[in-house]
Amino acid sequence: MSQTKLRSLYRAFLRELPPRPLLKTPRAPLHAQLRAEFETAPTDRSAVHSAFHGEQYLTYLQAQRMHTTLLERYNPNLAGNLDEAERIRLTARRVGINLPKEFKDGEDGTGSDGTK
Repeated sequence: MSQTKLRSLYRAFLRELPPRPLLKTPRAPLHAQLRAEFETAPTDRSAVHSAFHGEQYLTYLQAQRMHTTLLERYNPNLAGNLDEAERIRLTARRVGINLPKEFKDGEDGTGSDGTK
């Protein structure tokens, strides 16, 4: 397998790893493991076999990232950061119902006694 193909595969793996907040922080153990795997020079036959498995694993990681992104986009209430009213509004919209706007005292232009 060519060095450019391996380098491309290695960089693709690095893009899938969580970013380091500061470059001074130590690398994750997974990063060290990947680097060690790519630095070794296996035989041609095992390199092709390892590269094939690496590409399969990379495809899996990309699919997992996309799945998480889509879940967050289309199911925002799964994150647990919505208040009760917003969760109810989004649930109603999911089934095609737009809830009416709720008015509180004084918001509709009338006083609490009903006069303008």
